[in-house]
Amino acid sequence: MLSKYPLSEVEKNFLQESGVEKISTKIPYLMVDNFPKLGLLTACRFLEWAAANPEGVISLPTGKTPEFFIKWTQYLLENWDSKKGKEIREKYGMDGLKKPVLKDLTFVQIDEFYPISSQQHNSFYDYVNKFYLQGFGLSKEKAILINSDDIPLAEGKHYSEIFPDLKVDLSLRFREPQNELEKLQQDSIYKIDQWCADYEKKIRDLGGIGFFLGGIGPDGHIAFNTRGSHIYSVTRLTETNFETQAVAAGDLGGIEVSANRLVITIGLDTIVYNPEAVAIIIAAGEAKAGIVKDSLETSLNNVYPATVLQKLKNGRFYLTKGAAVKLTDSMDSYYQKGEWTFEKTERAVIDLCKKLNKYGHRLKLEDLKNDRYCKLIPDLSEDTVSQVIQSVDSKLAKGLEPERNEVILHTGPHHDDISLGILPHITNQLNEPSNEAHFSVLTSGFTAVTNTFVIDTLQHTKKLLDENKIQMVNYEDFFTVGYSLKTDKDVYHYLTNVASENADARKRGLCHRVVRALVIVYEIKNKTQLRETINDVISILRRSYDGEKNPAKIQKLKGMIREFEEELVWAHFGVQVKNVHHLRLGFYTGDIFTEQPDKKRDVEPIVEMFRKIKPTKISLTLDPEGSGPDTHYKVLQATAEAVRQWSKEHDTSELRIIGYRNVWFKFEPHEANVIVPVSLGDMSVMEDSFANCYLSQVNASFPSYSHNGKFSTVAKRTWVGQLNDIQLLLGKNYFYLHERAKVRSSHGLIFFRDMNVDEFLATARDLEKSIEGML
Repeated sequence: MLSKYPLSEVEKNFLQESGVEKISTKIPYLMVDNFPKLGLLTACRFLEWAAANPEGVISLPTGKTPEFFIKWTQYLLENWDSKKGKEIREKYGMDGLKKPVLKDLTFVQIDEFYPISSQQHNSFYDYVNKFYLQGFGLSKEKAILINSDDIPLAEGKHYSEIFPDLKVDLSLRFREPQNELEKLQQDSIYKIDQWCADYEKKIRDLGGIGFFLGGIGPDGHIAFNTRGSHIYSVTRLTETNFETQAVAAGDLGGIEVSANRLVITIGLDTIVYNPEAVAIIIAAGEAKAGIVKDSLETSLNNVYPATVLQKLKNGRFYLTKGAAVKLTDSMDSYYQKGEWTFEKTERAVIDLCKKLNKYGHRLKLEDLKNDRYCKLIPDLSEDTVSQVIQSVDSKLAKGLEPERNEVILHTGPHHDDISLGILPHITNQLNEPSNEAHFSVLTSGFTAVTNTFVIDTLQHTKKLLDENKIQMVNYEDFFTVGYSLKTDKDVYHYLTNVASENADARKRGLCHRVVRALVIVYEIKNKTQLRETINDVISILRRSYDGEKNPAKIQKLKGMIREFEEELVWAHFGVQVKNVHHLRLGFYTGDIFTEQPDKKRDVEPIVEMFRKIKPTKISLTLDPEGSGPDTHYKVLQATAEAVRQWSKEHDTSELRIIGYRNVWFKFEPHEANVIVPVSLGDMSVMEDSFANCYLSQVNASFPSYSHNGKFSTVAKRTWVGQLNDIQLLLGKNYFYLHERAKVRSSHGLIFFRDMNVDEFLATARDLEKSIEGML
């Protein structure tokens, strides 16, 4: 198929390196190993195009996805003739290329929230000015940008006067206004529509976009053209869907904001208007694999907006291996290349059960022989399915084995990750008195706490202080030493009030801990200073816009609220505060691009924790790169390096690493080697502890795009879905007739991977190599 499409020199070299032999999709794609390499590919192709089109029209993406595209572009421009720069250029077909000059390119902004101040750092206007116009040295005069402050509205008013609550009601396009304000709003919407038409005309007058680069959302959106957008859509003011709002919640300070914010976006037809356009969609991580498959293997269809690239001979998808993993080409390659493993047999048989919706014991040899992948199983016979059933049965048996005399360290990138991943398994461990359990959250998690939550909590704290209901501040030694004592008592009292269903007393317990945190963070010496500090923090947060990066001390305060929540969860099972370790790794800053983990700053604290605890088992999130928050993958890298270092001074030959996943990504049955049954009681404990302890998360301000609600519900659905998959193989009677009550009571399953140190390090090794010598 590729021969029908004109590949550039850069693309030819990356294609050759990838080893991909067959591309059968409706849009060509290139595949690389990982996220940083995806940035290198995209940067090389962009610079190759810019060298040939020095006065061309470009449109580049915002958000986290282009992080390495931006870094590699700047690196190559700055090191064009250095030894490393020349090596890269020679390797990827750019050795004869003259260094591109970007200043004469015309930049077109893809999209923007509306309304949003252009001064806000979370506006896309600010992003493109910072990273592209300044970062790449592009012309601001030539740029075609979306600045909400400058879009003309009725009577020359500012959007803050026309839309005082920042909500735009698009039904006013079609209905009668009910009052004077609505009349102004209607006139303003018509003016915005006209502005969008003029924006579109400016782009088309230039011949359209010559180089478009964009990401793809969980629903398949490109720009803000969400699922169902018209194939011939143009620049417009429009609403978004829940998946898009959930993804935008992090930028805007919560779903409460993003659900009510409209967007201005270029249309699908805007992207493909220039028939010569190079239009590239980049996608990283296995979480995108499903939508990538649908977008590449479906004919032109408004349900999958990216299929519009089929109109362009230079339309492309650039993918990481993870994002390409569900493509038919990738599946064929997985089964047809390399040695056949039992994992392949297991995967093929379980997938066939799902495809045919047939129980394993009802699969006939004929079914296997007729399946695209099962027919490849060596020595295929009537016993093949039985062997897979036996394998899965042994994984369940392993999940039932009691663990004794273990020192277990459970780690998570964020607060609630451990609980959402493997809480039912942990409760089994904690019920055995010979085990010693520790919990560590590696980042401070402050970005998950909204300003509104902190303001409400601090106002309630003031009220309790006024009513003399936080009596500890009256003790003469409280501000010198007392604030740091009795943290276990705080936790115990809080949970006592969970049991007695006393919501007011629970809130009072939170306020007690917040007072302790304030004293620590702000070094408060007396009650007067405490009140002044509370007022100051409230004032700062009220002046902040939603999604604004908080000052460092407020970040720390938010983080300490999350730390209290984590202590509450594990105290359900009698775990003391001293066994809950808060690492607050330094790479986690709240910036759009978090830093790479640093060996001294981020790895050394983990090694030190290992030295103190001397764990025999360590659990961690084993999410593949780009499958959820990038914090997960960066924490994985830091932990892997810490294990590597600790192995040099400590015998880790018996150390076991438990890799788990939760709401962002899940294991397929063939990837896991341990399966743990989950009862309805286990689910209730997880749901109740989440709702009662993760107070800042109950409103789900930063939800998963798969569910508008608490993460605990997403976790439960994952466990139930995993049971359904295994039930299809083993049969329902396997469960309800099982000799073990734990299996008979299971209505969900947890999958995880139990590894030795070498196996773990092999899975987490590659990232450092891919960015070596760059940053």
